[in-house]
Amino acid sequence: MPHASESSAPSAAEPSLVGEEYEVEVGPVAHGGHCIARNDEGRVLFVRHTLPGERVVARVTEGAADSRYLRADAVEIRNPSKDRVEVPCPFAGPGRCGGCDWQHAKPGAQRRLKGEVIAEQLQRLAGLTPEEAGWDGTVVPAEGDKLPAGEVPAWRTRVQYAVDAEGRAGLRRHRSHEVEPIDRCLIAAPGISELGIERRDWPGMASIEAIAATGSADRQVVLTPRPGARLPIVELDRPVSVLRVHERDGSVHRVHGRPFVRERADDRTHRVGNGGFWQVHPKAADTLVTAVMQGLLPRKDDTALDLYCGAGLFAGALADRVGDQGAVLGIELGKRAVEDARHNLQHFDRVRIEQGKVEQVLPRTRITEADLVVLDPPRAGAGRDTVTRLAALGARRIAYVACDPAALARDLAYFREAGYRPRALRAFDLFPMTSHVECVAILEPVK
Repeated sequence: MPHASESSAPSAAEPSLVGEEYEVEVGPVAHGGHCIARNDEGRVLFVRHTLPGERVVARVTEGAADSRYLRADAVEIRNPSKDRVEVPCPFAGPGRCGGCDWQHAKPGAQRRLKGEVIAEQLQRLAGLTPEEAGWDGTVVPAEGDKLPAGEVPAWRTRVQYAVDAEGRAGLRRHRSHEVEPIDRCLIAAPGISELGIERRDWPGMASIEAIAATGSADRQVVLTPRPGARLPIVELDRPVSVLRVHERDGSVHRVHGRPFVRERADDRTHRVGNGGFWQVHPKAADTLVTAVMQGLLPRKDDTALDLYCGAGLFAGALADRVGDQGAVLGIELGKRAVEDARHNLQHFDRVRIEQGKVEQVLPRTRITEADLVVLDPPRAGAGRDTVTRLAALGARRIAYVACDPAALARDLAYFREAGYRPRALRAFDLFPMTSHVECVAILEPVK
C-alpha cells in the first residue's frame, strides 16, 4: 500500500489527472487525515472529507497517469456514514482551510479513527498488536472536550495565521500556500478569538502567530513581515505583547511588552519566550505530565534524563519527585528554550540543562546509566542511533511522548531490537477536529 510520504506529483511525461472525478467506495482511514479508496482501474486514492464505508464522488487534487496513488477530495456524498455530521465550520471543506481534517465526523468517530490509525501504524511499523503495546485501543478526550456532535471545542491556544496579498489574515489551504481568509476559527481558544486578529488588516505581513497562555492572562503576537515591509501599529481588542521575526536570520525580537508568556502546568509557572514551543491544548501539559509520571513512578533518589526538554516541563516534574537525593539532566536544541528551562528550574539544585542535539550532547555527557528517561522528540521521532544509546543506559523505565504514531511505531521497533518493550501505551485526543493524536508509551527492559 502506498503511504502519504511518497510523491504523487505528476511527472513531466504523463498527463495530470487533477480535476478528474471518480465514484468510489471508501475504505479504511489512513495516517494523514484521509481515507483509502480505489477507482475502477484499481488506482489508490487518498480521499479527504469522507469516512469509511461511504460512497462518494472524489475529485483528484494531485497526481498523474503514472503516479503510484492520487490525492482527492470528496465533492459529493452519495451514501453518507452514520458518523457524518453537518460541517460546523463555514471555512472547512474541499479546497478550503486545511487546519481541520474531521469537521464532518462525530467526536466519538474522530477518536475511533485516530485509534485505527495508531493500531495500523503499530502493526505495520513495529509488528505490535494493541495488546502487545499495552494499549486498550481507546483515544481519550481531554477534560471538557467531550461535546455533542456538531459542537466544536475551542482548544487551540496558539494559531499561526497566514496573510494574503491584500493583508487579510487567514489559514492555509490543505497542502497549499494559498490563504483562506477567515473571520473566526472555531477551534481557537477564547484567548485567541478575543484578540480580533481576523478583523484587522495586516499590510506587509507574511504571517501572524497568536498565543494565549494557559493559567495567565498573557497574550502575544509574533509578526513575520514580508521582505522590506514595515511593522504595522498593532491595536487589538486585548492587551498583547508584540514580537517580530527578523527576515535575515529568523531570530525573534521584542517590539513591546514581555518577550515571554507565563504558562501554568504541574502546579508551577513556566516562562516560554519568543513564541517558543508549548503544548497547544490548554489541558495537554497537565495531561501528559500525569501520564508520564504515573508510568515512570519516580523514586526519591533516581537519576533521570529529559530529552528534547523544551522549557523544562517534564524535567521539573521529575525534579519534584526525585527530590534532593536525585538528579535530572535535560537536553534541548533551542537556545531560547534552554534559557527558559534554566530559569524555570533554577530553584532545583540537582537539575542541569544542556544545549544541543540529543544525539551529539548525550555522548558528550559520558553518562553510562540512568534510572528513568523521558523523551518527547519532534515529529520525525528519535531514530535508531539515539534509541540504541538510550537503551544502553539500562533505565528502569522510559517514557516516550509522541505526536506522530508512525514515528512512535518506528522507534518502538528500534527499542525492541535494543531490548526494551512497551509496558503501557495511552492515547489522548489533544487536537480535536484534526488528524493529530498524542501518545505516551512506557517502556521497560525485556526480562
